[in-house]
Amino acid sequence: MQIITDRPQAPTAIRTDLGAIFVSLELSRSTWLITSLSPGGGEKMSKHTVSSGDVAGLQTRFSQLKDKVQVRTGQVVPIIVIQEAGLDGFWIHRLLQDEGVESHVVDPASIATSRRRRRAKTDKIDGEALVRALLAYKRGEPRVCAMVRAPTPQEEDRRRICRERKTLTAERVEHVNRIKGLLFAQGISDYEPLLRKRRERLEELRTGDGRLLPEHLKAQIVRELDRLELTLQQIKSVETERDAMLSPSDEGTPAPGAMLKSLKGIGPEFAGILWSEGLFRSFSNRRQVAAYAGLAPTPWRSGSVAHEQGVVSAPSSTTPAVTYFQKAISSFRAKATIRTFRTRPPLNCTR
Repeated sequence: MQIITDRPQAPTAIRTDLGAIFVSLELSRSTWLITSLSPGGGEKMSKHTVSSGDVAGLQTRFSQLKDKVQVRTGQVVPIIVIQEAGLDGFWIHRLLQDEGVESHVVDPASIATSRRRRRAKTDKIDGEALVRALLAYKRGEPRVCAMVRAPTPQEEDRRRICRERKTLTAERVEHVNRIKGLLFAQGISDYEPLLRKRRERLEELRTGDGRLLPEHLKAQIVRELDRLELTLQQIKSVETERDAMLSPSDEGTPAPGAMLKSLKGIGPEFAGILWSEGLFRSFSNRRQVAAYAGLAPTPWRSGSVAHEQGVVSAPSSTTPAVTYFQKAISSFRAKATIRTFRTRPPLNCTR
């Protein structure tokens, strides 16, 4: 006997019973790609392109998406937007939040991608991947991606001081090394560009074979000294701003930076970096603190293979991990010096 049954519906790749419009923004210098998944539109994602920086065009597209959904379903649904943290910063995120749009900024490195050696990568594929990640995140799936906690404009501006000092310090090292390299090629190895009498000392220099410095070489070094002195002056200005930021406030509650600076063994640079880069964030446990600083373990365990990959070797410039390492090493050296001094016998004592 033949039995007729209902044909089971094929499972959908994407949920279509949505209560919001999910939108991803792929931002570039020339265009913005808007990828959206709307209720009543099935599984197909719509894509629209506007010029880079065209905020009015972006808002117009959002209004069109809302109108289409209202015509299809008779409901007014909100818009949820996701974008990658990158060159554009957080101004678009703040703009959308001011307009009442739920906005998220995701760490692009936290989104799962294909592990094939050769894989297709386009803005269209990335936009769809962002929408799928946003869907999974709103469903509450764990570890689907890592959302970035956007700083306030004041917190973002406070970082500039320590980051600018780091850039200027690197420039100072470049100028010093360049001057020393030029002179070393002439047989001169005892010139220190950071001394106050660097220009007077430059006039007294002689090459390894007893000649005066060549005319064009000397002119090049003088210009390098000009740039070096400008860099040193800017470093002093930045350090003055940093010290003012870390100075105790007149109010009853002292600033966190001033409290850190008052601790023994913590100088103004370490206190400024720790306050501006780390303390404005919220951490749930110690592992999150270690992961942010680049100190969390990274095990590699699969089958019979089990080893530790170690901590990060090159932390990003946005984390104070390098400063933590420097502080730990200096503390270790100080303790080793004290231990050696205590255990060393007096000079007039014989064992």
